[in-house]
Amino acid sequence: MNRLALILLAAVALAGCSAEPIWAPDDAVTQAAYQHDGPSSITVYTIVKNSTGKGAHSGLMINGHQRVLFDPAGTFSVNLVPERNDVHYGITEQIRGFYELFHARESYHTVAQEVMVSPEVANLAIQKVEAYGAVSKMMCTVAVTDILSEIPGFEHIESSMYPERLREAIATMDGVTERSVYDWDDDDKAIVLGEFNAALQRYRDEESSK
Repeated sequence: MNRLALILLAAVALAGCSAEPIWAPDDAVTQAAYQHDGPSSITVYTIVKNSTGKGAHSGLMINGHQRVLFDPAGTFSVNLVPERNDVHYGITEQIRGFYELFHARESYHTVAQEVMVSPEVANLAIQKVEAYGAVSKMMCTVAVTDILSEIPGFEHIESSMYPERLREAIATMDGVTERSVYDWDDDDKAIVLGEFNAALQRYRDEESSK
């Protein structure tokens, strides 16, 4: 799809469904910040429909001076994980694992493609997602490809609305590791999200009372 076609589709999407800005307060973001002890990396997520193999959603996890999750136009929302315009902070291993399982269900599975990068590249990617702004529905992959195309080492990524095309482009990169996550929960993600929010709150309450 050429750039003009993408712009026209974006205009249609924006006219029909504008992005909803979310802005967590400074203290919440600062308190939640989590630095994973693994190497600096960028992980591209693709949510794949089991029956067709086609992509349905794209996201990014970036491990730099902190680990953040960019879930553009997504439905992922954890009460104790602050969000600013599709950027989620405090992505511990518990939250990362839940994000991957949250999208994996009867009809879909999650594909994670991890690329090791320098700390400088990872921190640049964090800056890019923070500056991008809230993303309109159906424009998740456009947002992810726009950001990646400006990151050193990812210049071959072309703007696209199709998650499977992004996945294919990432698969050509040297050193990329790919894994798939399957689960068989009901397709109603709101149920799973509610259960996880309640369990996480209980855990945090227990920890704070010790």
